[in-house]
Amino acid sequence: MRPPRRANAATALLLTGVIAGMLGLTAAAVPIYRLFCQVTGYGGTTRIAEQAPEAVAEQTITVRFNADVDPALPWAFAPEQRQIEVRPGEQSLAFYRARNRSERPIVGQALYNVTPFKAGPYFTKIACFCFDEQVLQPGEEVDMPVSFYVDPEILSDPDTQDVHTITLSYTFFMLEDETEALVANRQPAS
Repeated sequence: MRPPRRANAATALLLTGVIAGMLGLTAAAVPIYRLFCQVTGYGGTTRIAEQAPEAVAEQTITVRFNADVDPALPWAFAPEQRQIEVRPGEQSLAFYRARNRSERPIVGQALYNVTPFKAGPYFTKIACFCFDEQVLQPGEEVDMPVSFYVDPEILSDPDTQDVHTITLSYTFFMLEDETEALVANRQPAS
C-alpha cells in the first residue's frame, strides 16, 4: 500500500511544479515578447540607437505621423507635421504636441509602432518622449520631440522594396497608479 501513496505524492509534486512553471512563464511572457519585438523590429516595433549612421542615401522615404489618445486620458495629442520626406541614414526630428485638458496633473505614457510592420526593423529612434513617463500639469501644453532615422539597409532588402511610406504612430495612455500618487502628494496652492 505504501508505493501508491508515494507515487501519488510524486505526481502531485510534479503537477504543482508544472503549474508553478506555467504561472512563471505567463508572468514573464509580456516582458519577453516586448524584448523580442524591440530586438527584431517584429510587429512594427522600432529600434533604438545613440546616433544615425554616416552613410545617407539619395532616395527619399515619406514618414507620416499619427497620434491617438486613450479615451480615459483627457489630453489633446497631435503631430506638429503630418509627414516629412527623409533620406535613409539621415537623422530627422519631428514634434508632437500634448495638452492636459483636465484640472489635475496627469501622468501619461506613449506606446508606438511603425507600419508597415516590415519597416519596423529599419526605423530607429535616437531620442523619444515615449521612452519616459510624461507628467502634464492642469492646462499644460508641451512639444514632444522624436529624433529618428531610417536605416539605409531598407533600400537593399528585397522584402521592403515596395516601402515608400512609413507611418509612425503613437497612442498615449494614462498611468493611473502614478497619476493617483501624484495627485495625492500634490501640495495645495498657497
